[in-house]
Amino acid sequence: MTELLTSDEGQTALELARTAIEEYLGSGEVIKPEGVPGLPPVFRNNRGVFVTLNNRSGPRRELRGCIGRPYPVMPLGEAIVISAINAATEDPRFMPVTLNELENLEIEVTVLTTPHKLEARPEELPGKIEVGRHGLIVQKGPYSGLLLPQVAVENDFDTEEFLGQTCMKAGLFPDAWFESDTEVFAFEGQIFH
Repeated sequence: MTELLTSDEGQTALELARTAIEEYLGSGEVIKPEGVPGLPPVFRNNRGVFVTLNNRSGPRRELRGCIGRPYPVMPLGEAIVISAINAATEDPRFMPVTLNELENLEIEVTVLTTPHKLEARPEELPGKIEVGRHGLIVQKGPYSGLLLPQVAVENDFDTEEFLGQTCMKAGLFPDAWFESDTEVFAFEGQIFH
C-alpha cells in the first residue's frame, strides 16, 4: 500500500505548488524541491500527482488548469513543481495564468496511488469502480484519457457515465470501454486543497 501523506505534508504540497507557480511566473525560474528547507522525506519518493487550478473569483469555481503525472516516474516534490508550472502555463484548454490572477486561484494537489489494470469483462467493469474512491485511465491504441476521482463526485457521475466520460477524454466514443482492446486502469488519490 502506498504511504499516505499527513495533513501537514499535504499543506506543504500546496505551498510547494503555489511557490513553484509564483516563482516561475515572476522570474521564469523552476524551483528545486530539494532546496526547500524542512521538506519531509515523503517528497523524495516517486509518486504520481496532479495539480488542479480553479478560479474562485466568480460566482462558482471554474477550472483554470490541470496537469500531472499519473505514474510514479519522479520524486513527489519534483512532480508537484513541474505539474504546478505546467497546469498554470501549458494546459492547452486555457491561456497561461498571469501573476495577477494567482491570488484568485485555488490550488488542489492530488497525490496518486499507482494505477492498476482492471481485469474484468467489459460488462463487469462498472462493478469494479467505486465513485469517489477511484480515478480512471482509459487506453486504446495511441489514445489515453484520465479523470481524477473527484471529477465523478463533482459531476454526479455513476460508474458507467464515469467510464464514458473517461473514454471521451481519451478522444474515443463513450462506449469504447466495451471494446476488447480498450484497457481500463483505476487509481486512488489523496486530495489536498
